[in-house]
Amino acid sequence: AVVSTQSTGAHKSTIWGVRHLPQNRDVYMTLGGNGSLCLWKYNYPKERTKQDGDGVEYGIAGTVEQIQNVILGTQPISGFDWSPDKEGLCVCSGFDQTVRVCIVTRLKSL
Repeated sequence: AVVSTQSTGAHKSTIWGVRHLPQNRDVYMTLGGNGSLCLWKYNYPKERTKQDGDGVEYGIAGTVEQIQNVILGTQPISGFDWSPDKEGLCVCSGFDQTVRVCIVTRLKSL
């Protein structure tokens, strides 16, 4: 098995969840405990694997780029889902007892 990891931090709080965009698996949203949403894009490396001195293959992690960060409230965002039919349309809910319908634009240019 070839395993590679990538980590980065943007939320100044607990991450409550992550959802990939159905139309593009390289784009995803993370849900923050401080009421924030962060939009990310994964960029693949030029080479996905390399071999060490013994000829054993190992994975190469790509990079993660933060595209957008927005704070919607003061309470954690606990639920989020993308529309499977309309790219960029999403809904989220939080501990502040609100449901928000959001639109993320310019996703085709990522």
